[in-house]
Amino acid sequence: MKDYKREIAARLAALETIKNAGLDEQGVYSAIEAPKDAELGDYAFPCFRLAKALGKAPQAIAAEAAEELADPCAQATGPYVNFFVDRAAYGKDVVTDVLSKGTGYGNSALGAGRRVLVEYSSPNIAKPFHIGHIRSTVIGSALGNILSFLGYEVIRLNHLGDYGTQFGKLIVAYRRFGSREEVEASPITTLLKYYVEFHGQAEKDPSLEEEARAAFAALERGEKEEQALWKWFRDESLKEFTVVYDMLGIRFDSFDGESFFSDKMERFTDELAACGLLVDSDGAQIVDLDPHGLGKALIKKSDGSTLYITRDIAAAVYRKEHYGFHKNIYVVASQQDLHFRQWIKILELMGHEWAQDCVHVPFGLVRLADGAMSTRTGNVVFLEDVLSQAISKTKEIIQEKGVVTDDVNEAARQIGIGAVIFQELHNNRIKDYEFNWDKVLNFDGETGPYVQYSHARAASVLRKAEEQGLDISPNALLGLDDYGALASDSAFALARLIGALPDVIADAGEKYEPSLITRHVTDIAQAFSVFYHEEPILSDKGDARFAKLALTASAKQAIKNGLALLGVSAPERM
Repeated sequence: MKDYKREIAARLAALETIKNAGLDEQGVYSAIEAPKDAELGDYAFPCFRLAKALGKAPQAIAAEAAEELADPCAQATGPYVNFFVDRAAYGKDVVTDVLSKGTGYGNSALGAGRRVLVEYSSPNIAKPFHIGHIRSTVIGSALGNILSFLGYEVIRLNHLGDYGTQFGKLIVAYRRFGSREEVEASPITTLLKYYVEFHGQAEKDPSLEEEARAAFAALERGEKEEQALWKWFRDESLKEFTVVYDMLGIRFDSFDGESFFSDKMERFTDELAACGLLVDSDGAQIVDLDPHGLGKALIKKSDGSTLYITRDIAAAVYRKEHYGFHKNIYVVASQQDLHFRQWIKILELMGHEWAQDCVHVPFGLVRLADGAMSTRTGNVVFLEDVLSQAISKTKEIIQEKGVVTDDVNEAARQIGIGAVIFQELHNNRIKDYEFNWDKVLNFDGETGPYVQYSHARAASVLRKAEEQGLDISPNALLGLDDYGALASDSAFALARLIGALPDVIADAGEKYEPSLITRHVTDIAQAFSVFYHEEPILSDKGDARFAKLALTASAKQAIKNGLALLGVSAPERM
């Protein structure tokens, strides 16, 4: 598709007025925006930043630039030079681009030849997969989809929390009051119960904490009994995690967790010592990052056991050596910001120039109405329960409304799970939010089901066209002589949003922000609804009817492509 914005930037950059201000074509391109009032134009170039260089008021600069352009489609309005495009030509460009590319519309070769690692989800073994885990899981999955769509080779990593002192606690709890039969009957629920009970008893008997540390130290030494229990807890947990991943349609290329790096850490503690970075502190070993404003990073405890930071250093180096990544992305809660800043700084101090290619993508926390979630107290909402209830609720709505569908259970799954994922990805990822059942299962407003319904409505229009004997193949829709029907306000507004999708996808990849796509496909769905209600489509005649069908097919494809990047299905019937 022709880049209208680039074309306008080139024309402006060639003007003496712009040259005298010292602004090049890329600077002009970056400044061009869409006017808030569509009646003022389709693109606008603000002249504020030129005022100082030219010693003139922005309004005067805009007037001079418009006069120099000598084009009726370019007009000065106050401090802006506004441009109008040929709506019919623009609509033709958009539908040609979409229908010729299909499922590839919006993609690019931006990341060609570059490998990106995305670590996400990473739940703790032997603990429940609760609603708090959904943020990392769906944000990371969406980022993987987006970056892959932009041409990167994406490796998806699930860095399982399968190591650490919590396993010492769980081993002690199991030995003291656990039973194999109980664990096998309901693994996660039972292991959570043991974990909660351990903390309850440890408050009364602090010696349990020391016993747990000893159990974990034995696990690190590779003691047979502790290793066997740990592996059993891990295997049973993964069975339950897989159920949720399958429900969400989430996949991974590697499940190498913290334990995978347990035998690789000595190399890095030795390297830290050789670099003069390791300092003894009351029997423990630390790296003093006070000169960098990052406090002191604990590398090894006084009992010899390691911590997350040690394993993350080992993991990062392993990934660089094993994968040769362009970027190593970690989708982890904002609470861990200091942790990431510390170990990335340590890598830098160790002489690894690629340390800054390790990127922490933070996100806000999920809270319950009655307070923060805590596995220690058992105050959690299981993610599988959320997804199952979303499916059940959706099925009830489908049956109440008498929705015609080929498979009610499959439709309920696509819409219900889509609603949960879409809601998670609708707001900026850094914002905290409160989990609320009513909000998650509300299918009105700017929601996943609304966008899915818009896709299904477009599909319905196209089916009816076929039933009327119309050829709506891409070749037929792109072989028109007249696209004038796409010049109406509602058609042009829809075409503009569809045409902007590739830039939005690229922006989402650059900023690691899936919500940009979520909001944009919502805008497309809303614009299609306006177009559908304001324009006769099937009842129109000649090229006008086919042009509108082409725009309908383009809206359907754009919505489907956007939803796919988010990990949300696009049902054909709703």
